[in-house]
Amino acid sequence: MKKLLLFCCLIFTSAMAQENSATNAAPSAPKDDARPVEKDIPMDPHRPVNPALPTLFIIGDSTVENSNAGHVGWGQPLADYFDLTKINVINHAIGGRSSRSFQEEGRWDAVLAQIKPGDFVIMQFGHNDGGNPNDPQKGDRAVLKGLGEDTIQAKNPKTGVMDTIHSYGWYMRKYVTDTKAKKATAIVCSLIPRKIWTPDGKIIRGAATFGGWAREAALSAGGLFVDLNEITAERYDAMGQDKVNALFVDPHTHTNAEGADINAQSIVAGLKGIPKCPLTPYLSAKAAPIAPYVDPGATAPVK
Repeated sequence: MKKLLLFCCLIFTSAMAQENSATNAAPSAPKDDARPVEKDIPMDPHRPVNPALPTLFIIGDSTVENSNAGHVGWGQPLADYFDLTKINVINHAIGGRSSRSFQEEGRWDAVLAQIKPGDFVIMQFGHNDGGNPNDPQKGDRAVLKGLGEDTIQAKNPKTGVMDTIHSYGWYMRKYVTDTKAKKATAIVCSLIPRKIWTPDGKIIRGAATFGGWAREAALSAGGLFVDLNEITAERYDAMGQDKVNALFVDPHTHTNAEGADINAQSIVAGLKGIPKCPLTPYLSAKAAPIAPYVDPGATAPVK
């Protein structure tokens, strides 16, 4: 009996020692995830790209690029509609910026330094451009309304420096002329529509303000124009309020992944509708089913 008890004690002691050894041992390295990479595209501004290829640069605000949970800007899915063996796609858009602040913060200069002949810049601003330049909270983003050459002086609430404030049209024309000076192609998009409905169930358009100003600025400076506001608004009208509501993650401005993809499709449709658009040869097979949108208000860009 004593021998049996001794034998059991030895087994128990050995088992405990093995358990402690396993517990204290360094954890094994996790295995590589065997799932395929679903998206491995050069959207990161710091990611290496193929210098032998042309590059499509995307600039804009949080409706173009958004890292907040559930929020997706159209610049993210847009790359899927291009053949990335033929063209690089780099998204430099950042939330909270206007046509003015993107330039004043040096972000445009950083993009401009990378542009080479044959490249493309597609842009959308307007959601953050309203307000009063003298606003102590968001005055650093506000621009003068319209297309004029007039200016005012206002203190930037972020830097404390007196800034010269131009019109929305002035800033947008500068993007176009700077891009053309690099022998690249500038494509201006009107801002995506907000989820705000008229009493008769139609999305409110932006043609009378920033959407129309974007068109005039683009064409007068010799750029191309995609009426993203109207193209998406027409699609929203057809979908109806209930389905459109499901595309947004906030009351009226920011989209989820499905909403962002609809805006990306609208851009592809607009590009296809531009006669002899130099960017359309780089579209991918995914873009093939999208029908061109013929802009009834389009005119040839002024050279």
